[in-house]
Amino acid sequence: MRILISGGGTAGHINPALAIIGYARKMEEDLEVLYVGKVDGMEQRLVTKAGYNMETIEISGFSRKITPKGLRHNIKTLKLINESQKKSQKIIEDFDPDICIGTGGYVSGPVIKQAQKMNIPTLIHEQNAFPGVTNKMLSRKASVVMLAVEDARQYMSPKATFEVVGNPLRQDILRADKQKAREKLGLDERPVILSFGGSLGARAINEAMAEVIKKTCKDDEYQHIHGYGQYGKWFEKRLKESGVDIKAHKNLMINEYINNMSDCMAAADLVICRSGAITISELQAMKKASILIPSPNVAENHQYHNAMALVNRQAADILEEKNLTGKALYEKIENILSDKKLLKRLGENAGEMAILDSNERIYNIIKRESLKR
Repeated sequence: MRILISGGGTAGHINPALAIIGYARKMEEDLEVLYVGKVDGMEQRLVTKAGYNMETIEISGFSRKITPKGLRHNIKTLKLINESQKKSQKIIEDFDPDICIGTGGYVSGPVIKQAQKMNIPTLIHEQNAFPGVTNKMLSRKASVVMLAVEDARQYMSPKATFEVVGNPLRQDILRADKQKAREKLGLDERPVILSFGGSLGARAINEAMAEVIKKTCKDDEYQHIHGYGQYGKWFEKRLKESGVDIKAHKNLMINEYINNMSDCMAAADLVICRSGAITISELQAMKKASILIPSPNVAENHQYHNAMALVNRQAADILEEKNLTGKALYEKIENILSDKKLLKRLGENAGEMAILDSNERIYNIIKRESLKR
């Protein structure tokens, strides 16, 4: 089997692509894969590290700013789209794939669109509850639109063929055990809070969390794991200035990065985080109660829609960044952790939304549709 796959711009598009082809490689002895990404995109580093062959195209997204600079950028983008479609055609002709898969990001647009013109079976995978512009555009002529959540269907072409497959997840997330994780981390039976704002960190979350930790440290009622991220190096100093000596509180695990996320999430009773697609799927798989703080700085505000997919099913609480303060966050934490029935219900409802066999579902669709060429 020969798979051409394209997606990029963010890890949220790249990691699902790598998971899809990683599982397919286990199932197909003679699998050949070609990844098409953006010149100098994040995917170049990640795909090369994973050991897959890669071709690149030069492409950019459209600017929404109605300014002379924005206009010049969009004129350049139109030129790049035309050139990238020609290059995509050559890449596809040379590789001769059985199937082409797009996982989102504007780099996948010209590639998958060209494959559709060439009557090659095409699949797209949408990770979010609110789909990106590229996947919306491609949905009409895709052989199958694979959705992580049913909520995204309403925003796609009604002519599309849909299958709900979830988001492919790492095996360490699926296999993690709460008790073993707590023992490994040296945690006791007190409630465990896990909070983070991504690898770069989120200033609003860090500022609110510094206030929360100052309050909870008074009686050490909770155990707290917090990752402040690359841009939050000031966090520990802020705690110290507020009177919190991290070393004096054995219940605090404060680090720049959380490198053992599967253990930390497994150990947690309550998770406080952004609502990126993969994070949401991990919370569901682990049946975790959560307070979601959607990033307001993402395309189409998709993190808000991801969060609301859970909130509307009583599977999470939400605190929008515009309303985020240490006091507001502390009150939500207290409300959930003081009510064991609520804590349990949020986790169970999240678990009911989980799709644990995403890799298998996606592979079966790939196998089926590739035989139609």
